Amino acid sequence: MGTDLSGRAAIVTGASRGIGRAIATRLAARGAAVVVGYLRNEAKANAVVEEITGHGGRAIAVQGDLARPAEVTRLFDRAEQEFGALDVVVANAADVVIKPVVDCTEEDFDSLFAANAKSAFFTMQEAARRLRDGGRIIATSTGGTRMFFTETSLYLGTKAAVEQFVRVLSRELGPRGITVNALSPGFTDTDLLPERDREVAAGMSPFGRVGQPEDVADVAVFLAGEEGRWVTGQNLGAGGGVF
Repeated sequence: MGTDLSGRAAIVTGASRGIGRAIATRLAARGAAVVVGYLRNEAKANAVVEEITGHGGRAIAVQGDLARPAEVTRLFDRAEQEFGALDVVVANAADVVIKPVVDCTEEDFDSLFAANAKSAFFTMQEAARRLRDGGRIIATSTGGTRMFFTETSLYLGTKAAVEQFVRVLSRELGPRGITVNALSPGFTDTDLLPERDREVAAGMSPFGRVGQPEDVADVAVFLAGEEGRWVTGQNLGAGGGVF
């Protein structure tokens, strides 16, 4: 008997691919109605919706650039119109820039902090305003903030910011019974994992492999359910022992 999310409504941003897709489908499999948030790839987002509805679940896809607060508001409005009051928000949308510090431009800095930190902040802010008491906020970070890597300064900087948003918001929302946590994957088989790192990454885990999106998604399901009620303000690692 697993986590039962029947009757609950969730938003998962960045849900057209990778870890976000796995989280969306896992939440739906446990009974949640899911809004599949996406930025560019409508076809992939619709494919996630079709997968969920094909198994008897409820889901819709909603496009939006979440670095624009007005579009965050529109995403939440659409979710409430379709599924009613919200219970779970997963701030997962992200991008990556792989460059040495000396090669990073102002444009790189601005675009990545907008895509990762700004979008997460305003998604979590709107969640704080709209979630029902006892709700769940989960923000995807990365195990990279606990390790040393070259050419990832901007990416890790954005995720470090997200981790601090989580710490503060968990205190602010505790009186309402809302948990707020970061979820930090390790090396996971998605298109954000550089090819250069895959072989080394597998060797760093005692399991001898990189993670699958579903490995991370199952931890998100735990945090989203009743079983996660006593976990808040934390950064949970889902990295297969690499950090």
